[in-house]
Amino acid sequence: MSHNPVRPWRNIDRRESRKIWVGNVPVGGDAPISVQTMTNTLTHDVKATLDQVIRAADAGADIVRVSVPDKESSAALKEICRESPVPIVADIHFHYMRGIEAAEAGAACLRINPGNIGDEKRVKDVIKAARDNNCSIRIGVNAGSLEKHLLEKYGEPCPEAMVESGLDHIKILEDNDFHNFKISVKASDVFLSAAAYQALAEATDAPIHLGITEAGGLMSGTIKSAIGLGQLLWMGIGDTLRVSLSADPVEEVKVGYEILKSLGLRHRGVNIISCPSCARQGFDVIKTVEELEKRLEHIKTPMSLSIIGCVVNGPGEALMTDVGWTGGGAGHGMVYLGGTQSHKESNANMIEHIVEQVEKKAEEIESAQAEEPAE
Repeated sequence: MSHNPVRPWRNIDRRESRKIWVGNVPVGGDAPISVQTMTNTLTHDVKATLDQVIRAADAGADIVRVSVPDKESSAALKEICRESPVPIVADIHFHYMRGIEAAEAGAACLRINPGNIGDEKRVKDVIKAARDNNCSIRIGVNAGSLEKHLLEKYGEPCPEAMVESGLDHIKILEDNDFHNFKISVKASDVFLSAAAYQALAEATDAPIHLGITEAGGLMSGTIKSAIGLGQLLWMGIGDTLRVSLSADPVEEVKVGYEILKSLGLRHRGVNIISCPSCARQGFDVIKTVEELEKRLEHIKTPMSLSIIGCVVNGPGEALMTDVGWTGGGAGHGMVYLGGTQSHKESNANMIEHIVEQVEKKAEEIESAQAEEPAE
């Protein structure tokens, strides 16, 4: 039994949106909130790009986006899409032919701004390519690249301008009888992003792609994204997300999952509950947690682990986790299994013992799930 009880005061009522498909990944409706990232390799370097896609997928990415700025990238995309373990989104800007080529190459989705790829005929050509190749579209509105007439109308990037831009683009697709799309209204400013997304959520039933664009480096970007995306997700807004960091794409995936895990919206891997440590600690909490995070990365099964330095909060936290360790005296700690005090173990053997217990518990959870009757 996994100790992740559902309580009424923890429930999030998600906004009702229609469901679309990005390859084999459902987005919107009752589908889980999917986690995305984007490669930062040169797309025409097929090996480097695929290596990064695979690492991101191993970390849990449901969808990966790649930039397609030129013909070389279009040519490489066919192999990338064919070999990728997850659906590929092609990031298209300005040249409509890249969108047509990407759809024909097997991209599961095109990220476009319909207003910047040319006249109505070119937009129709891209939409036809998407329809003919069962390819969805993401309308990507960005505060930093709003249309000139909207900036003149509103004076500066603002929620009203971003939503108006998004609705204008939705109309272009719907006028061409294309409904297999999702939409984002990103900004680097948390307040601007949150206000735009809230207004957008009220104006359309399209699936919403969340993101705080150009959020910054690993630490600052994580904090900004957690605040911005966290409040929107808490309000039930968002069907798929990308955490934009100036960091390895794998880190974006990890942060995305941590945000979702903290709100109980997705569960993947080991959720480590640990204390910040103090003079009461019976072992080096910080180094132990750092080592366990590395050693337990291979666990995909959702489960919880408490690592607490002393008996002040340790026993209480351990009662609510699948595996727990509470620091004690004389170089030993207490091990809890399934919320019940089990046995003592030496600090010297702590890491190996905890890894062993977590792996064993993960196997038990997986076996129990496999035995559950299909609905």
